[in-house]
Amino acid sequence: MKWFGGRSTGSAIPTPQALLRSVYVGRMCVAVALYLAAAFKFAVAAPLDLLVTSFVLVATVIVTIASYWHTHIRARVLGQTFLYAQALFDVALITTVVHITGGPQSDLTPLYVPLIAVTAVLMPPTSTALITALVGIVYVADVFFGHRTALSGPIALQLSVFVAVAAVTAYFASRVSVMGAEREALAGELRQVRLEADDVLRNIPTGIVTVDQEGHLLYCNPAAEHILGVKERQWRGRSIMPEFAKIAPEFWAAITATARRGVRAMRVEALVRRPDRTFPIGVTTTTLDLEPDGAPRVTAIFTDISDSKRLEELHLRAERLEAVAELSSSLAHEIKNPLASIRSSVEQLGRAKRADPDEKFLTSLIVRESDRLSRLLSEFLDFSRVRVTECRPLDLRAVAGAAIRMVREHPDCPGDAVIDLAGGPTPMEGDEDLLHRVVSNLVLNAVQAAGKGARVSVRTGRPAAHELPGGAGIENPVSLAVSDNGPGIPESLRGRLFEPFVTGRTGGTGLGLAIVQRAVEAHRGLVLVDSTAGKGTTFTVYFPAAGRKEEAA
Repeated sequence: MKWFGGRSTGSAIPTPQALLRSVYVGRMCVAVALYLAAAFKFAVAAPLDLLVTSFVLVATVIVTIASYWHTHIRARVLGQTFLYAQALFDVALITTVVHITGGPQSDLTPLYVPLIAVTAVLMPPTSTALITALVGIVYVADVFFGHRTALSGPIALQLSVFVAVAAVTAYFASRVSVMGAEREALAGELRQVRLEADDVLRNIPTGIVTVDQEGHLLYCNPAAEHILGVKERQWRGRSIMPEFAKIAPEFWAAITATARRGVRAMRVEALVRRPDRTFPIGVTTTTLDLEPDGAPRVTAIFTDISDSKRLEELHLRAERLEAVAELSSSLAHEIKNPLASIRSSVEQLGRAKRADPDEKFLTSLIVRESDRLSRLLSEFLDFSRVRVTECRPLDLRAVAGAAIRMVREHPDCPGDAVIDLAGGPTPMEGDEDLLHRVVSNLVLNAVQAAGKGARVSVRTGRPAAHELPGGAGIENPVSLAVSDNGPGIPESLRGRLFEPFVTGRTGGTGLGLAIVQRAVEAHRGLVLVDSTAGKGTTFTVYFPAAGRKEEAA
């Protein structure tokens, strides 16, 4: 992820392979120079045998080629044995050169210094000490036995230099090694953090979009692609703000305000208009300054809040229905008692002997309308008395089957109506009477809406995890779905569908769905509606499989 950090720079510390490559080059240069000096009779110690220098050159070429093949072509791990062998060969080579060029008077004695330094970098301190001691021993042996020269101050100084170089180089090499290990550990932790952050950003359901000052897209996670309907690979590095303005104008305005004025938007609601659907999102924006003089980047964090808005509307609807139920209960009681007295009085007047036919007709009309009003008041009372009175284990599919049999006998059910029941046993805890009313009301509404040739499908079972709106809070849910092939619910009625006295059917009281809503709410459930004009309607009810004991109290 480029926006998460800059590109990592390479290490300034040479690798072991790079050091060995330099050793190989230097070794060949020394061997070739020694051979040329002998061949052209340059200043070398006499007597000089050309055969010896030729042997040294050939041996150096063979050893160097074999070493390069081992370390760089085969890329083998550098073991201690290999490094010891390289150091011993270089000690022998440099000692030969020093011996031939004058021993204690040789100008090539400092060649021991890079050998000791490279050894200190490549090998641990104990190995460095051994190689340094070997260098001192062979140098003293060459001076004392090879050139018959007594030990002197300059020679002692030379040995001190060897020891000092070894000690200083080993110290700094160990420090550099520790720092390199710490740096690698830190780099590993940083890579791990980046991988974890990238994994989190790619799997969270929240959309994240980052743009620069010019509106070029810098980052877009998969959730943002899904919500906005854009593809990061198509817009990366391109100006995406006109596309945002077309898809979600409020979203574009929030990002633009943050980019231009530095005003951070907090929980702004925007509407996303996609070809397949339109839904709200909640947006929060912030700025990210990567460089002191650089233009700030704007990051928008947003999520689909259609489920939460839908749940909020459902809760408000349940609260309104509760208030209406209380009012209905009070009014029904106040009206029903006087209505019964009026009906009784009118019946007595109608039975009077002096009543003429017109009076009897009017009396029967009043009685009939009183009965109709009484039935309506009874429905009001049923609506207000929706409570879970007995919560016990039951099979929702069996309840649905009983309700379907009752609907088939209803006068409003066409003779050619087909009502199918699908799904397996659906155990849950609830009030059987209320659940029976829920299913019968939904199925009867579906049959009445579809009319002649009605095809109604009822399905019970366990819903998939993604079916419920986020935040529904229904544990271990079971579902009941009732679908019909009717004309669909008019747009003007969808927002008020579960309100009392709202109906799209002539002669209906508009209390059936209101009772369904209250019965579902009494079971701590959720009822959702999906309707398409000309394609039918589906009511889906979700219940928790287990009820609470206090509900039956």
